Amino acid sequence: MKPGLWGAAAGAIAMAVVGFSYLGWTTNATAEKLAQDKANTAVVSALVPFCVVKAKDDPNLATLTKFQAEQSSYSRSDIVMKAGWATLDGGASGNDALARACAEKLHVAKAS
Repeated sequence: MKPGLWGAAAGAIAMAVVGFSYLGWTTNATAEKLAQDKANTAVVSALVPFCVVKAKDDPNLATLTKFQAEQSSYSRSDIVMKAGWATLDGGASGNDALARACAEKLHVAKAS
């Protein structure tokens, strides 16, 4: 009886190690974090076109010209934040992830 219990315990431990390491098992906290990351990515992807339209419709052409002349991706996203293009209606401050994605989209559109 004793060797059977030791074997079952060793098998359970080995299965847990293999499951979490190689079979893709995750804890609840990890699954929730992954789901939140995917949701945030989806929201940013959905809002990028609105940010681009805000940038192109901005009456202050000097800001868009400064953006197009900027080489640093950090500076481009900072310009997007300061111009308010990444600010959602009613929001007090811009969304950093949206600003980076919008700056990248505007930069790619400029290069095309």
